[in-house]
Order: sequence, then structure tokens, then C-alpha cells
Amino acid sequence: MKLLTLKEGVNERVSNDTETDPDIIYKITVPENGQYNLFADVVRHEEIKSGMKVETRLAKLQIDNQRVTRRIVSNLHEYTGHNLGIFNLKPGQELKIWLPEGISFQAIRIEKYIPFEVPAEAANYVPAVTPPVDRPRLWVNKDNLSEIKARLTKGENLPLWQEVEKKAKEPYPFKFDIRKEIFHQDKLEDIAIIKAFYYLMTGDRTVGNEVVRLMTNYLSVLEFGNVRYGDITREIGKSIYTAAITYDWCYNLLSENDKQVLYDNMMRLAPEMEIGWPPFKENVVNGHANEAQVNRDFLTMSIAIYDKDPEPYRYISYLLLEKLLPMRAFEYQSPRHNQGFDYGAYRHGWEMHAAWLFYRMTGVRIFNDNIADLRKYWLYMRLPDGLRFYDGDKFGATHVAFPETLLLDYAYANDPVTKGEFERRGGFKRAIDNPVLFLLLNNPDLKPDTCLDSLPQSIDFGPVLGSMIARTGWNMDKTSNDVVAEIRGGGYHFGNHQHANAGSFQIYYRGPQIVNLGIYMAYGTPYDFNFYKRSVSHNMMLVKDPDEKLAPRTNMNDGGSRFNQKTPRTPYEVQNDPWFDYGTVLSTDFEENTQKPSYSYFKADLTAAYYSKVSNYTRSFCFLNLNREDIPAAVILADDMITSKENFEKYWKINTFNEPVRSGSNIVLHNGSNGFTGNTYINMLLPLPENREIEISSLKDSSTVLGPQYQIKSTRPEAGGYQVVAYPKENKKQNRFLTVFQMTADDTKPLPVDFSEKDGKYIIRLQDRIVCMSSGYEQIQEPFTLTVDQDSEFQILITDLKPGFWNIQDEKNKINLNFKVKVGKNTIFFKSGKGKYTITPGRSYEFGK
Repeated sequence: MKLLTLKEGVNERVSNDTETDPDIIYKITVPENGQYNLFADVVRHEEIKSGMKVETRLAKLQIDNQRVTRRIVSNLHEYTGHNLGIFNLKPGQELKIWLPEGISFQAIRIEKYIPFEVPAEAANYVPAVTPPVDRPRLWVNKDNLSEIKARLTKGENLPLWQEVEKKAKEPYPFKFDIRKEIFHQDKLEDIAIIKAFYYLMTGDRTVGNEVVRLMTNYLSVLEFGNVRYGDITREIGKSIYTAAITYDWCYNLLSENDKQVLYDNMMRLAPEMEIGWPPFKENVVNGHANEAQVNRDFLTMSIAIYDKDPEPYRYISYLLLEKLLPMRAFEYQSPRHNQGFDYGAYRHGWEMHAAWLFYRMTGVRIFNDNIADLRKYWLYMRLPDGLRFYDGDKFGATHVAFPETLLLDYAYANDPVTKGEFERRGGFKRAIDNPVLFLLLNNPDLKPDTCLDSLPQSIDFGPVLGSMIARTGWNMDKTSNDVVAEIRGGGYHFGNHQHANAGSFQIYYRGPQIVNLGIYMAYGTPYDFNFYKRSVSHNMMLVKDPDEKLAPRTNMNDGGSRFNQKTPRTPYEVQNDPWFDYGTVLSTDFEENTQKPSYSYFKADLTAAYYSKVSNYTRSFCFLNLNREDIPAAVILADDMITSKENFEKYWKINTFNEPVRSGSNIVLHNGSNGFTGNTYINMLLPLPENREIEISSLKDSSTVLGPQYQIKSTRPEAGGYQVVAYPKENKKQNRFLTVFQMTADDTKPLPVDFSEKDGKYIIRLQDRIVCMSSGYEQIQEPFTLTVDQDSEFQILITDLKPGFWNIQDEKNKINLNFKVKVGKNTIFFKSGKGKYTITPGRSYEFGK
């Protein structure tokens, strides 16, 4: 095929004016008028100039005498075959092309644009909630407008309102040439929103008319072309949102032509969004479609233009009311986000836009009330050093990457503690970045509470994303002596940015002690799919089946739980497709009637999270608040694993940042800052020393028992780190691991641990605590005895009991206690001294006999 190139000595033209000498003129031969995709096939010849960089190449196109547009024909990731965009074409038109330097033209392909198919249920959907006839409709309505106005000059709102007034009254210069397209201008859109808001609040027609002219002129030359890098949907969506705000808030200033211009340009941009238009190209409950493009951008557009065109609202309300709401109502039975902390904060913030938009439009809270509980996740994950536990793909540098999410949450829940967290994270200072949203939502009469002591120190996150966080206090200073621990396990796996971390745990004491490793660099890279998202980067059990089939786009058998990138769409699917089953929470409990529980207990059956290589696996986690400065807490971790074959290798694994050391039979982790050192003493009780091996190695050591791991170059501690791996000398189908962790200050040595095993039960004594737990996955159902041989009071915790009534008596008949063991808790807790106790199923009414 003959290739067309620039003439020798001719360089790429940089002018965007209409050219008189195109390199190519092509007569368009399409069967009928309509929308078509244009594709360019080109050949790059980088050798045209010595040392030329591989960079984006743009050609200029013109159809007849329409405005010249620039489109990408080649870049680093896609040398050829670029979709130049959607064009309105008709037979006989001329397509003129100006080539960039370094490109040979091969062919233009024209394909009929076929919008994504509309599901029948969406096409015929009749929304139960519709926009009102009156305006405004977006963020405010006629009933709550006066309340928003009254708040503008109160408290922390006043300085922001004064800044808004100043910016709104300053004319914004915008020069444009209708013959030249321009790219997205974020600052212009920010100013447009401020001016539209000011008009809505004050009725200043000078400012209102300015924003109408600004937006209609801007949209008339705005062109994103075929840019696809950098998640350009977010910029396209903001342009649609700004146009919708202008349409609604300045509606009574719009001429019929203005309305048409705004409408036409919103609908012109809509197909360029990642979810497409009609908006059914992606799953609205996860991924990018769960971000701004539906929850804010298309929703505001559809509400604003509802009386002109009700179809967009029919589609968007169907996606939100029938797809997103039921899924979130199910998921938020566990008040944490399945996409982890950073992506969770980002995506939850957008769905809170939808919750607020519906609420302010109708006066009714459309989402399930449990959406307000997610604020607990941002609070409990927080650590004294100002950071937070890792969960999912991490890209934020601070505790909350998106303080706007805290704003949306505290205002929706009217919660002073979450507002205090917003203040602590610099939210009031950063509100200047989005003053309109702050003024729309913030109630200055709600005073922030920056003290977290009103919160219980332990939280159970429920059955959907089984997990628990326990701590010894809420001192959020870098010199804090508080221990914080998290355990994951049971529930469901929702794919995407969620990690394969069934049973993983983390511990913080004066710095990160037991940590997840890895850095989120880019989604789906070999490092991402073979290490960062995989079990091996977490603190959990690994099982090596040499014949295990690897997941797509992976080449490493890490021995971990099932790696899943598939995302469920409905509560029915997630509950009935075994693929998403990641185990069951068996027990979760902490001391009742206190903000400061002395114990927190969690147990999960994690069998379902692994492939068929595991026949049965439970992990138990008991956090003990020892109420001491020198040894503030201890954790008991118990694993009982049965594999389907005897020869499968099992590994118990934890990660840490600093090199661990051996101290007698213990492994010691350490971290700290500001002259304070925190240690974690690891005392593995089972397997016995003669039956196990323990390896301490750097993650960069390729000769470890787990084999080499994917590496990246970075100075951040998460990119390196150390691992402690314990494994039995002899492979059996069933192996049990029992470990006690003690967090100690500076040079403090750990407490002695007294341990015995009898009749399928572990009995562990530490200081004034006795913990009795099942040694395996079975619940305790038969009578047994427990002896306390020291003459002092002990706090006694018995776990893993079969639900129902149980009785405790001592041999001297001085104690006769009846307990009702609850389903899902499975514990008894009491205080007593020296004696021999008989624990029996059932009740006794013979006290004193």
C-alpha cells in the first residue's frame, strides 16, 4: 500500500487556523447522514530525526469548511489504529488532513457509530423519584434555599463566602475565536461554578449573565478530541457538570438559544465519557463508572434538563436507584469500603454526591441509612502518626486523601466527631479549593469534636467485609503509647482494587510493626498483579500447590488466597456465586458495657477464600488491652489449616519494615520515632521449636524459602521490608500455628507466657489474663475444667463456645454463674481468683448447694 508523508523539508504546521494546502483530501463516501467513528492507520518513522523522542503525534482534520480539529494519530502506547472520534458525516463531504512530522499516512477507516445498547428495563423505566418542576433543583430546592442562604455569614462559612463574593464579582477574561478549538480549562470552570452560585444566592444579574455568556462561549469551542490519557473522563465530566450547574442555577437568565447551546454541548460530550452514552458501557457499582461520571456529572445533567429531555434522567435514575442503591445497601452492612481506603474514599465521595443531590432535590434520603456509617471507616483506620492502616491500592500520602469525602459524610450524618476529623486533616483550610460545595453542605452550628474518646476502642465491621480494629486508646499524637491492630477475614471479594488478603492483620505501636508491603504504581502491571495485590505482600497463611492454575495476567504462584479481579453487580450475584465467597465470620466480640474493652475477639472460617487446595482453615485473633504503659497490649493469633493434599507446603508469614532480630525463642520487631521505640515480641507456641523452621529475610533476597518476589526501584519502606516466615519441618494435611505477640516499650522485656493444650483447647495465661480457646475450627460443646492456681484475680475469657446456655461452678460451690452464649459471639468473660472451675453446657439453679 502506498504511504503518504510530508514533503521533504516540510515540518508539522502548528497553526490551528483553516489551512489552504492540506496534505490529503479524501472524499467521504458514507451511505447516509449520521454519526461515524473515524480511525487512522499510520506508520511512524522515528529515524526521521536523530534522537527524536517517542511522543504524541497529532494530525489536523477539517470536514468541508468546519472548524479545524487536532486529533491524536499515534502515541507511545498506541502507535496506530487510533479512534479519531465521533463525527457527524454525510455523503460527499471532503475530509482534509494535515500530517504531523514523523508520520506516514496509511488509511482512514470510517465505521458507523453504534451507541451502547439500552437494556429493556432501562428503556422502559419509570423512576419513582423525579425532579421537581421548580428551580433550583441541583444541591438546593425552593424549600431549603433560604436555609443555605442563612448559613453563608455564620461561623466558618463567612470567610469562604467573602472569598466567593470577591471572585464572583471579578470579571473573568475569556478570549476565544470560534474558528479555533480549545482544550479543557479547569480554572474557568471553577470560576463559572462560583459565579453561578453567587447568582443563585444573591440574584446579582450582572454576575449571572456573565457566567451564562462565559459557559456558552466556552462550550462552543471546547474540544477534547480523542485524548484518552489520564482518565480524561474526569475532565469531560466536570465540563458537563459545570454546564448543568449553569443551566439550573441561572435558568431564568437563559434565552432559548442559551438552553439549546448548553443542552447540545452536554449531549455532545456525553458519548466521550468512559461509560458512554447511553451510559451502559460499564458497571456502575464498581470501576470508573462508580465515580463522578454517573454519581455527579450525568446525574446533574439529567436533573437540569429533565423538562426538556426526560430520557437522560430515566437512564441515570435507573442506574442509581435500581443498580447502585441495592448494592450499597448490601455492602454497607459492613461500614468499610471494599475498594480499600484510598479508592474507597474517592468513590464513596462521589456516591455521596448522588446521595446529597437526591436528598436536596426531594427532601428524602434515597440511599439506605447505612451509607452514613461509612464515616467510621475513616476514623478507625487512623493511626497516631497521622497515617492509617493500608487497605487496598494506596495512592494518598495522608490519612484522608480526599477531605471532601469527610465533608460530605459529616454533613450528611450531622456528626461532630467526623467534622472534627475534617478539621484535624486541614479540611477547613482546603475548603477554599471547593468553597461552593463547602457552603452548600456545612452547617456552622454543628461544632466539631476533635476528641475521639467518645468512640469505642474496638469495632466489628460486620459480615460483608469481615474485620475488626482494636486499640488501647485514641491518643493521636506522634508520641502516643497506644497500640492499634486490625484483622481481616470472611465476607466477600469485590475485585478491582481489593487485595487478596483473607485473614491478613496489621499492628501499630509507636510506628508500623506488622505491615502490608508494596506500592501502587499502576494498575495491572506485573508487579501489581504478581505481588502488590497478592497475598504474599500481606500477613497471612500461604499454601503452595505446585499444580495450581494461575489467574489471568499472573505468572507467580504465591500460595495465597484466590486472586480476583471480577466484580459482582448485584447482591444476589455476590451472595450466590461461590467465586466471590471469601469466607465466613464465625465469632466477633469484645467486652460489653465499656468504651475500653479489655479484650476483642475475632474468628473467621477462611476456607472459601482459597482454592480447593485448602479443605478447612480458620484464623482466630484475640486482642488484649493490658492497661500498662510498658506493655500496653498483646495479641493471640491461632491458625488451624487442613489442606487437600499432604505434600502442599504451608507458610505462616508476616512483613515488617525494619530487620527483625532473634531473642532466644522470640522474634523481635521494632519501630519508632521521636526517641520512642516500640517492639513487638513474637512468641510462636505452635508448631513446637523442634517441629518448625523460622526464616527472617529481606524482601529483596531472592534465595528465601518463598522464592524471589517482584521488585520495584523506590526508597519508600513499603518497596522493601523484611519477612518472617514459619513453616513446619514435616508437611501434613493438618497443621496448627499459635502465636503470641506482645508490644513493649523501649527496653521492656515481654511477660512470661504460660501455655497448655488439653482436650482440644488452648489455655494461655498472660499477666492477669487467661484465654481459653478451641485449638481447631470446632466449637467447644462438651463440659471441661479450668484451673486457676494463683491466688489473685484474673480476667478469664473463654471463646469458641457453642451458642446457648452455659454454667460455671467452682469446686467449693462459691461461684455458680449462668451465661447465655450468643450466636456470632461465642464467648464468656468473667473475673475470678484461684480455684478449679467446671464449665458445662446448660443452666444451673442450685447455687449454694
